[in-house]
Amino acid sequence: MATDLSADIAAVQGIAAVPRILEVVCRSTGMGFAAVARVTEQRWVCCAVRDEIAFGLAPGGELELETTICHEIRQSHEAVVIDNVAEDAAYCGHHTPAKYGFQSYISMPIILADGTFFGTLCAIDPRPARLNTPQTVGMFKLFAELIATHLEAVGRLAASEARLLNERETSELREQFIAVLGHDLRNPLASIAAGTRMLAKEDSKQATGEILGLIQKSVARMSANISAVSPVAAVSATEGTLSD
Repeated sequence: MATDLSADIAAVQGIAAVPRILEVVCRSTGMGFAAVARVTEQRWVCCAVRDEIAFGLAPGGELELETTICHEIRQSHEAVVIDNVAEDAAYCGHHTPAKYGFQSYISMPIILADGTFFGTLCAIDPRPARLNTPQTVGMFKLFAELIATHLEAVGRLAASEARLLNERETSELREQFIAVLGHDLRNPLASIAAGTRMLAKEDSKQATGEILGLIQKSVARMSANISAVSPVAAVSATEGTLSD
C-alpha cells in the first residue's frame, strides 16, 4: 500500500521560507529548476518547486524513484553535485541525466535531528553550471538544515495538538462515564438507603430477611457497575459490605 505523504507535502508547503529558498537557489546558481522532494523507500514526491524550464512538476507530482539520483542519496545520506554531466566521470553514463535531459545537478539530503531521512533539496538545469564550490554547497547544506528544523518544529506542534486533543477527548469521556455510572448507581443506593431505614423500624425477622435480600441484590448491581471500572474496586466494595 502506498504511503500517504499529503501531511509531509502540507508541512513543507507550510514553511513560509521555502519559496524564498528556492528562489535564492535558482538566482544564485543560474539553475532553472529547484525543488524540495520527499523521498521514501518507494516514492519521490515533489513538495515545493520553482520551475523556470518547464520541467513539468508541481507539488504532489511524482517521479519514479529508481529513475532519480535522490534514490541513491537516500541510501548514502551524502550530497551529489554535478557541474557538467558530460564531463563527470561518475555520472556521464548515468541513466538519470539521460532520462531527464539535465547537464548540471545538485541535491542535498534533508535529515532530521534524529537521523531520519526526509528527502532532498535539489536543483537541475539543461546547461552546465559551476556548482561544486564551498559557497554553493554550503548554501545548500544550510538551507537543507533550515528546512529540517522547520519540519521538526511542525512535527512537535502537531504532536502537542494531538496530545491536547486526546486529553480533551479523555476528559469528555471521563465526564460522560462518571455521569452514566452515577445514574446507574443511584437506584441501587436508593434501595439500600430505604432498606436500612426499614430495618431500623422493623422487629419482624421475616421482614428483616426480605429487606436484607433486597439490599444484597442492590449490592450485586452496584458491584457489577463498579467492576466495569475496576475489578479490584468491585471486590473491595463487596468485601467491605460483607464485613459490615
